[in-house]
Amino acid sequence: MKFEQLNLIEPLLQAVKKKGYLVPTPIQEKAIPIILQGKDIFGCAQTGTGKTAAFALPLLQLLETEKDRNQRKSVRALILAPTRELVAQISEEFKNYGRGLDLKLATIYGGVSQGPQTKALQRGADIIVAAPGRLLDLMQQGFIHLDRVEYLVLDEADRMLDMGFINDIRKVIAKIPAKRQTLLFSATASTEIRKLAAALLNNPSQINLSPDAAPPILVSQSVYHVKKENKKHLLTHVLEDDSMENVLIFTRTKHGADKVVKDLVRNGVKAQAIHGNKSQSARDKALKDFKNRSIRVLVATDVASRGIDVERLSHVINYEIPEQAETYVHRIGRTGRAGVTGAALSFCSSDEKVYLKNIHKLIKTTINVVSTHPFATGFNN
Repeated sequence: MKFEQLNLIEPLLQAVKKKGYLVPTPIQEKAIPIILQGKDIFGCAQTGTGKTAAFALPLLQLLETEKDRNQRKSVRALILAPTRELVAQISEEFKNYGRGLDLKLATIYGGVSQGPQTKALQRGADIIVAAPGRLLDLMQQGFIHLDRVEYLVLDEADRMLDMGFINDIRKVIAKIPAKRQTLLFSATASTEIRKLAAALLNNPSQINLSPDAAPPILVSQSVYHVKKENKKHLLTHVLEDDSMENVLIFTRTKHGADKVVKDLVRNGVKAQAIHGNKSQSARDKALKDFKNRSIRVLVATDVASRGIDVERLSHVINYEIPEQAETYVHRIGRTGRAGVTGAALSFCSSDEKVYLKNIHKLIKTTINVVSTHPFATGFNN
């Protein structure tokens, strides 16, 4: 199928062509016609599947072709996303696709001065792309009114729930007309997400494009059984291997990420952390330093890692095993890309064995155990 077959208007087809897209991705092929028909969507899809274009292109078309000149200063479309990085990324895509259209967009997130954002709002915005916290703040200050919103998108809804945004989301939705088109996207379809979808969506079309549970074939996987208190020593030990050129380390908490960085720096390893408590400029700098190899190690929480895409990443280390097995597949997929091999190491303490068991069940294989390291505990999986 070609984009021309999706009934998109000419300015959008030109924008797609300029981006170099030849054919729509599976989610674009499925979602665009449904959205153009005015139906709600419950979509399961990971980052990197072309999801943003799947909702941005049809929404831009609907906004452009169904204009009411009396509503020029009214917000008609609201897109909510969990992190600053993702909000910025979605906004950029909307701007790229909408260059040939007469629509205005405002980007709203915290960690930066609200001045430029309120000025953009005062000029009028058809579309707002926002993180829930700053959005609510500006609503309470009277800068944003959502009583004329026709289209609502919740992107990476699972991450928004993980980050504790559910109450903020409810407060925002209470200010939006009940008669609207709602699109909800999530990487997982947990019980909580299904409850949220049931509450927000009206007879939705379901699109399930969650990736196969199989991990990337170019990633070698290994697990190290170790006592929790010895993980920092094991990390120092494995980093003595010179083949570990650049290493992305995952922890479950922000505090854990900071602690790992502190231990590494104390041992002479150049490392920085990236998580929700860091300022936007600090996060941008850490990612830039990691990409240009000024630092060897980047430590991240799962939420903050969304949007991190590093070429030729040699290693991923699960310093803490994720509670959700799907998260493991997502983490290790950061390496072994574009035909380049990579390696994923997982440090498993006794209290994490249940998480490891769930991973084995999901990926339908048993990860190779490294038992020769100096801090091996003797227990296996």
